[in-house]
Amino acid sequence: MKLIFLLSLIPACAQTRSVAITIDDLPVAHSGPAACEYERLKAHTEVLLAPLIKEKAPVTAFFIGGNCPELTAAQRKSVVGQWLAAAAEMGNHTYSHRGLNTAPIAEYEADILKAEPVIKAATGGRTLRYFRSPMLQTGMDIETKRRLETFLNEHGYQQSPVTFDNSDWMFSYVYADALDRGDAALAKRVGDAYVPYMESVIAFFETRSVEVVGRDFPQVLLIHSNRLNAAKLPDLLAMLKRRGYRFISLETALRDPAYSLPNEYAGKGGFSWIHRWSKTKGMPGKGEPDEPAWLTEAYNHLRK
Repeated sequence: MKLIFLLSLIPACAQTRSVAITIDDLPVAHSGPAACEYERLKAHTEVLLAPLIKEKAPVTAFFIGGNCPELTAAQRKSVVGQWLAAAAEMGNHTYSHRGLNTAPIAEYEADILKAEPVIKAATGGRTLRYFRSPMLQTGMDIETKRRLETFLNEHGYQQSPVTFDNSDWMFSYVYADALDRGDAALAKRVGDAYVPYMESVIAFFETRSVEVVGRDFPQVLLIHSNRLNAAKLPDLLAMLKRRGYRFISLETALRDPAYSLPNEYAGKGGFSWIHRWSKTKGMPGKGEPDEPAWLTEAYNHLRK
């Protein structure tokens, strides 16, 4: 009887965290001028997916309809087939990846619909359930925000939230440029800094989750289909597992009541839903850790 009693206490003392992995900007993002070349893209996709397959980690991937326009329809279907073979679910990430901060809402809606036939052709006609706003921009004013929500609902989409937001795209931009220039030292420096940075962001949002929601809940991680994640995803997944995470589907994560919390945020910012919930509650703001200053400087230099 004593053993049974002690075993009954274990779940309360060793609760497992969970995270849904979502990957944006398919077929590929921030990976240099030759990233869309078919054979290179196939190889990139194979490497990126390998650790997810090994860990049996569900993934939802968001496809930009107009990305890699040089691919033939057959080549695009072949690359998407790699994702489908890994049991990934495809979502709509618009056709042109234009942000809602600059696009009139009518044009933005048209861009969503323009992506549909491209994605469905590549997936063999699979139903698209999830949408993700580029740059996480969901409306600069409440009217635009609510119009987008209505539009998505009418077309069978659910906006995919993000809780573990981060700047992996900035790391990737510098990393890909360093590789293309043969700057092995800088590429290594970026790669070595990436997972520690991601862990600092995740640690911040773990604490902030309890402050805002009152408890741990299933998180949603956003990363991109890029060369950096192809190289570092095994380390990233290992870090998450060390922090107690198991990998679940986006569908499973969104069943948690946290994702039904009021979200009245409208504005320029494209950031974590945890920040949106805190703003809706009127809580004082707290920002996640910044990227290393040297990385920001390198990124800004490349963007001049």
